[in-house]
Amino acid sequence: MSQYKIEGSTGQHLGDRDEQQDRVALFGSPKAPGYMMAVLADGMGGMKGGALAAEQVIRTARQAFEAFSPQADDIGAMLRAIVADAHTVIKLTAVTSEKNPHSTAVILVLTPDRRAYWTHVGDSRLYRFSGPNFAEHTPDHSYVAKLVAEGKLSEEAAHSHPLANVLVNILGSHEHEPEASVASHDGLKAGDAFLLCSDGLWRYFSGMELGVAVAVNSPRHAAEMLIRKARERAVGTEADNCTLAIVKLVPVEVSEKTYSANQMKRAV
Repeated sequence: MSQYKIEGSTGQHLGDRDEQQDRVALFGSPKAPGYMMAVLADGMGGMKGGALAAEQVIRTARQAFEAFSPQADDIGAMLRAIVADAHTVIKLTAVTSEKNPHSTAVILVLTPDRRAYWTHVGDSRLYRFSGPNFAEHTPDHSYVAKLVAEGKLSEEAAHSHPLANVLVNILGSHEHEPEASVASHDGLKAGDAFLLCSDGLWRYFSGMELGVAVAVNSPRHAAEMLIRKARERAVGTEADNCTLAIVKLVPVEVSEKTYSANQMKRAV
């Protein structure tokens, strides 16, 4: 199986809003060499409440990953604990700050043994690509997605539904505890990629478009291009914050120097 290295990049745009309430981060773990985590959160709540909630998701995830040990801890349990802990702190923030903060969350963990694990709450998405091909994305925890799943609404009608932004699973709710299922994929290979993004990005693209953009560009250039195209397609609307993280498994090339040295060894 081909070897790969992990390359990643993040990107953000304010959109047409007065404040950036999304947060995104990529980081490793001191106790888990070769593991990496990507986290994205889309905060809501008005004023600075949404930003506080999204920041809490990033902080909680970072703290949990820094304490994570592959020998002693389970990745799925860690992901569910991040969601539960962030939810609790966001609810407490609502009491102390007199705001009404909420946030989505999508979290990805890659392991050295070619596995990926992820969880999400809300309508921020994780996309998985096999080479340039769209493989899957996380289902939205929204009211209209629920109607579509029940056969009560078409995919086309869902895009323009007046309640499209109503979420049924969210961090910080005082009515419901968040549901955080954990999904996984084994056998990662060079050319595979992941995209985490807020609804300020994914609503402007098909899965096929996103897969091609990520496949033919470096993560940094793909992030810049997708944000630029999202802004172009959002003209005439009050566009939301736009945030993404790209994680790409890039083939490791054998250098000419290494190849020549190996040839010389065989010749001797």
